[in-house]
Amino acid sequence: MEISEKLHGILATLPAKPGCYLMKNMEGKIIYAGKAISLKNRVRSYFHADASHDAKTRRLVREIADIEWIVVGSELEALILEMNLIKKHRPKYNVRLKDDKRYPYIKIHWADPFPKVTVTRQMVDDGSRYFGPYTSAWAVYQTLDVLRRIFPYLTCDRNITGMDLRACLYYDIKLCTAPCIGAVNQAQYRQTISDLMDFLSGHSEDIVARLQADMEKASEEMRFEKAAALRDQLKAIQAIIERQKIVFASDYVDSDVLAMARANGEACVQIFFIRGGKLIGREYFILEGTEDEVDSEIMEQFVTQFYTEAATIPPQVMLPDEIEEARIISQWLRSKRGGEKVEFFVPKEGQPHELVQMAAENAKETLQALRAQWQADTHKQEQALTELQQALSLPEPPNRIECYDISNTQGTAIVGAMVVFTQGVPDKKLYRKFNIESVVGTPDDFASMQEMLTRRFRRWRSAQETASEPGSKKDASFSFLPDLIIIDGGKGQLGRAVQVLEKFELLDKIPVIGLAKQQEEIFFPHKSESLMLPRHSQGLYLIQRIRDEAHRYGITAHRKKRQKLGMASQLDSIPGIGPARRKALLKHFGSIDKIREASVQDLRAIVPEETAQSIKEHLE
Repeated sequence: MEISEKLHGILATLPAKPGCYLMKNMEGKIIYAGKAISLKNRVRSYFHADASHDAKTRRLVREIADIEWIVVGSELEALILEMNLIKKHRPKYNVRLKDDKRYPYIKIHWADPFPKVTVTRQMVDDGSRYFGPYTSAWAVYQTLDVLRRIFPYLTCDRNITGMDLRACLYYDIKLCTAPCIGAVNQAQYRQTISDLMDFLSGHSEDIVARLQADMEKASEEMRFEKAAALRDQLKAIQAIIERQKIVFASDYVDSDVLAMARANGEACVQIFFIRGGKLIGREYFILEGTEDEVDSEIMEQFVTQFYTEAATIPPQVMLPDEIEEARIISQWLRSKRGGEKVEFFVPKEGQPHELVQMAAENAKETLQALRAQWQADTHKQEQALTELQQALSLPEPPNRIECYDISNTQGTAIVGAMVVFTQGVPDKKLYRKFNIESVVGTPDDFASMQEMLTRRFRRWRSAQETASEPGSKKDASFSFLPDLIIIDGGKGQLGRAVQVLEKFELLDKIPVIGLAKQQEEIFFPHKSESLMLPRHSQGLYLIQRIRDEAHRYGITAHRKKRQKLGMASQLDSIPGIGPARRKALLKHFGSIDKIREASVQDLRAIVPEETAQSIKEHLE
């Protein structure tokens, strides 16, 4: 193949040292990240006329316009750097976990005197204990709903002193042990949370034995109410334990069992979590960019990416086949376990082998079910776009839909939101927010909308003017025109959008509609009558999803902007807060952080209940 003079120069200067390399296309976008013991040998090998290159590698090489490299001190450093580069840039030719969102974890705030239990998507080194990652936030909350009935934990914002006069409703319905009123002391409460952590780790034997002893002791001392509560707790724990399949003797080493299924360029990896000889849970993860890759390479990439995020790493990982980088990955995992050994084990017979086969069968069934679901979703999206084409009299289905919304609080921190849906699904990398500059004081959503759209299409026109210039880069958010614009609002908002499109001579090129919230009416430019799509049509569902996503994105951006404002501005932006109340709040609580931490009950000492609720909503 022909190699550019620029690439010739890069290949000639590559060092024969360990490191990572980043391959970029003509637009400067990173399309592949890799590691090498010798950068010189590895990177040059891509450009050899080698018939052994698979189709994916040949496509990659055709796109390479530039290469950067980073020299490191060892194979281990190269492995860690490669993982971080893939996670950061998500290059399209790398094998990678499909979802670019962070997975949820259960977080135990162990560093707090009275630890709470929450769900988070980010692990922070703050003394907390984490469990996960899980693939479904819904499943996490379902799990906690069950566990809270066994191990009642705090969910309120009270400062726990044990001196409160009254507990909340959760104490009455046995979902909290009420340390706030001293019903349990700090040591007793922390024991409950410690039991919860042990249970999540799959080690329940000691908990059951201790509760059994406590129940018998309470019964002997004729504290029958306490004994009954412990009996109910034991029953609930044992009901869950009975559903956990026993696969090994309890002294068998804790293990993760991994296996994989593949279809049409995607792979599903199933993990079984074996703790204390029991199968305590399972999760599946989808990988993309797997076409033309061998199984061992996919599994190696999964292992590195999954255990980068995993809250716990067991001493043994069972795999269906050997992976090439097992030694260096094991070294890395050992460092993550604080120096404790991690063994990769490929079982050939017996129960471990059967477990790997069972995981593989689960992965196959999961991938088949997901593919059926994806196909159904694709059909719904196609149906929705076809319905919109017919209902709105569009020349073709709207492949790219842009929706615009304005978010403000009494004219403060006004933010415009632009979301983009491509082929009926959110294209989040194209979302953009606009800090509105022309409207100050009294809120004016019409003027704000006009400013946002003017700036958006000014960017489009600028992109057209510079498209032929060498080295110019396109911002995909603004360089292309949509097939449909949705304005979140009625006739007034739509009218301002029409003015902007007329100004840029685009009204005849881009269909635009306004969506009124109350009746979900669709308004058209220069027409008095509106359109209402059938209540259960896929077209209406899609428009509603797009509108709701624009609103969500705008609210999030607005909240972040508000938080950056000064203390007084944050309070002034809240309905019901004027100079007098702002002064009283700051005098009583001392800071905006203390106001944010205060409960509604605490705030009601200074302001009415309605205003207190508003403060909590705006400062969350």
